Amino acid sequence: MKTTQTLAALMIATSALITGCSSTPVQSTNYSSMGSAATYGTIESIQTVRLDPATSGVGAVTGGLVGALVGNQIGSGSGRAAATAAGAIGGAVVGNSVERNRNQPYDAYQITVRMDNGDYRTINQDSVYDLRIGNRVRVVDGRVYRY
Repeated sequence: MKTTQTLAALMIATSALITGCSSTPVQSTNYSSMGSAATYGTIESIQTVRLDPATSGVGAVTGGLVGALVGNQIGSGSGRAAATAAGAIGGAVVGNSVERNRNQPYDAYQITVRMDNGDYRTINQDSVYDLRIGNRVRVVDGRVYRY
């Protein structure tokens, strides 16, 4: 019994750690191989786009494991096996639903920049601050800054 409680506590801590570390990354599309000198350019267009992050499956796996542990505490013999299986399936469904609700679609700005070397880069970021079409900009670590 003590081993099961320790395992459950370890899984909950792991789930909290994985969930706490996840974030929605800024997506960047590079249409060419860029050298280090191609960090400056001019904004060609700015559009609002809807980004829909995909689920990673971590919620379903964690939910399934926790559900199996809870289900394993119920009954004995073949009833315990059935409860464990039902707990695993139910936990996976709930865990996937929680992850999907946490990763809701969001609006971002898609900024197309014509680099000084003639290449184009499309950057998705959460805000445009004072950026406008025609501004000279610098692209640093997947973000666009006014130059």
